[in-house]
Amino acid sequence: MDNEALAALTEPVIRTIAMPADTNPSGDIFGGWLMAQMDLAAGNAAARRARGRCATVAVERMVFHRPVSVGDEVSLYASILKVGRTSMTISVEAWRRSREGDERFKVTQGSFTFVAIDGHGRPRAVPAVDSGSERSDG
Repeated sequence: MDNEALAALTEPVIRTIAMPADTNPSGDIFGGWLMAQMDLAAGNAAARRARGRCATVAVERMVFHRPVSVGDEVSLYASILKVGRTSMTISVEAWRRSREGDERFKVTQGSFTFVAIDGHGRPRAVPAVDSGSERSDG
């Protein structure tokens, strides 16, 4: 499934509003804030799939396509790409919509790797699922 199809067919994992406190010195929304929102979305998908606590262990291929402005609605979509014994790779896309309009634009995408962990912070196995249920739609 291509990236545009992911956002068109799923509900966002997170939807939030970019606020003035989230800006960089240029007045655009700080990339670190957007990356944190993406990590939260990926973490939500990971915890649901692993049925428990997970930790971010890697972030790859972050691409910032367009800026986000104060007041924009930011929707984050997550899709599980791969599940290993203890880890999961999750694709996340962030899309923006201005307060006054309906047109949406993909602003950021990235790949996050999480490890399922037990109560002591040690890796644990990701439980098996029924076939066909690998994708997390929010």
